[in-house]
Amino acid sequence: MADTSGMLDIRGINIDKAAKGFADEESIFKKYVTNSTTNAWEIRWYQKTSGFLDSTDTTGITASAIQNTSFSSRPVVVEQSWTRKTSYIKKFFVESPWISDEDMQGSDIDIIGTNIRDLVRAVANQVDIRIWNVMVEANTAGVPTPVTINNVAIVNEWDDYSNATPIADLMQAKAYIRSYGYNPEGAVLFLNSNEHMYLMNWLISTKGSSIPAFASERIKDGVVMEILGLRLIISQNVTVDYGCIWVPQRAGTWKSFKQITAGKIVDLGIGTKIRVWEEGECLLTDSRAVCLLSNVGPT
Repeated sequence: MADTSGMLDIRGINIDKAAKGFADEESIFKKYVTNSTTNAWEIRWYQKTSGFLDSTDTTGITASAIQNTSFSSRPVVVEQSWTRKTSYIKKFFVESPWISDEDMQGSDIDIIGTNIRDLVRAVANQVDIRIWNVMVEANTAGVPTPVTINNVAIVNEWDDYSNATPIADLMQAKAYIRSYGYNPEGAVLFLNSNEHMYLMNWLISTKGSSIPAFASERIKDGVVMEILGLRLIISQNVTVDYGCIWVPQRAGTWKSFKQITAGKIVDLGIGTKIRVWEEGECLLTDSRAVCLLSNVGPT
């Protein structure tokens, strides 16, 4: 059976297979949300808006009607809160310029490989930007605007080494997530390289050995791999002056309508053009499993 357009070889390279391999390498945020598929371009879903269930007449931990039910009384009625949402699949689509037959025959194979890789990176990067924007509730200008997610508004930016309190800020973020019934231990902390630099300078230069068990293991391969039970991930797609913590595989879902796909268009005697595309959308299903860090560093 003949190959489909997406599976044809260009000088021995299966471009669709190569594209999927490169996508796996380049994906960042997609690894930290649930991945599932959808067959519909319109997605109706529900966003969980409550944490622990409790009675409405409580005024404190010991006043809950759940634990103060009298004998022979009916149980208190509690109900989880959900908000109905509708999202639409987005298409991420890019193509190369025409690659002439002469270039394909007389040049090194890396020209084709480089084109495939860079096209895939372009698509994967835009997918990652979309996931980030959804998870931090960014507005149309790409600025995080927390509405349903938790938010820690940092008072002293992390580059203010004399007054900054990164540890307290991170612990506050974890406390917010935990207060809604999610376990923040093992969650991921996303920072831009700038904010990462401020954090590292504060940890090493300002505090150093005053942080227990940190001085001897503060750097692993140039990156803080874990801090306060959080896995630190660095990405340039994190908005400058912000950071974010979320519970992986719980806070959000990437709904894939069509996986990363590559194909070629051939103009006989002229050349070949490569196209790469992906279709899907990110859903912020458990917004309280997310905490934004705002005012982390100077813009």
